[in-house]
Amino acid sequence: MEHSFKTIAAGLVFVVLLLRQAPVLIRATDADPLQDFCVADLDSKVTVNGHACKPASAAGDEFLFSSKIATGGDVNANPNGSNVTELDVAEWPGVNTLGVSMNRVDFAPGGTNPPHIHPRATEVGIVLRGELLVGIIGTLDTGNRYYSKVVRAGETFVIPRGLMHFQFNVGKTEATMVVSFNSQNPGIVFVPLTLFGSNPPIPTPVLVKALRVDAGVVELLKSKFTGGY
Repeated sequence: MEHSFKTIAAGLVFVVLLLRQAPVLIRATDADPLQDFCVADLDSKVTVNGHACKPASAAGDEFLFSSKIATGGDVNANPNGSNVTELDVAEWPGVNTLGVSMNRVDFAPGGTNPPHIHPRATEVGIVLRGELLVGIIGTLDTGNRYYSKVVRAGETFVIPRGLMHFQFNVGKTEATMVVSFNSQNPGIVFVPLTLFGSNPPIPTPVLVKALRVDAGVVELLKSKFTGGY
């Protein structure tokens, strides 16, 4: 009986210690800041997980504000028919260490934000005008299920961290959405560009085997992405 009690007590101690470490083990966003703000010094030669801070006395007031996404870019500037105006730490140094960033995306009719992944952030967005088909593809855990809905002006959507997704303008007019991330640098992996436009290229036999097509198809697709997006 005494041995059983000691075993249970030891188990409880282990669980308590594990729970105390849980915030460290399950942290899925950027680390918490240790000061009110840390305006990124983008010219600093210091290498850290993020950016070194400018002196507070040199920060001024403007780091808290940005008008960059007040207007969008040219939706016909690339074959996708969309234009992304980024507002991550590189464009808005004031978000350094705060664990947030934003993008504005404008779409021509029929334009798309191609299938991609944000490896370091969950995404939440709102459609400001037009109507967008938002598609999200689950992992093998959900049988690669495809979730989708046409999201209209004033409506919102959420993309879980690391899941492949896209947006496609199904309307007859231009569309605009604004998205935010729980990371100052969410990262992006464009699936077609990654497969067919990597540098150096993925060997063709690998893609032939993986995609179950012949080499001619792979080479054709590679030719479409040699210049990036």
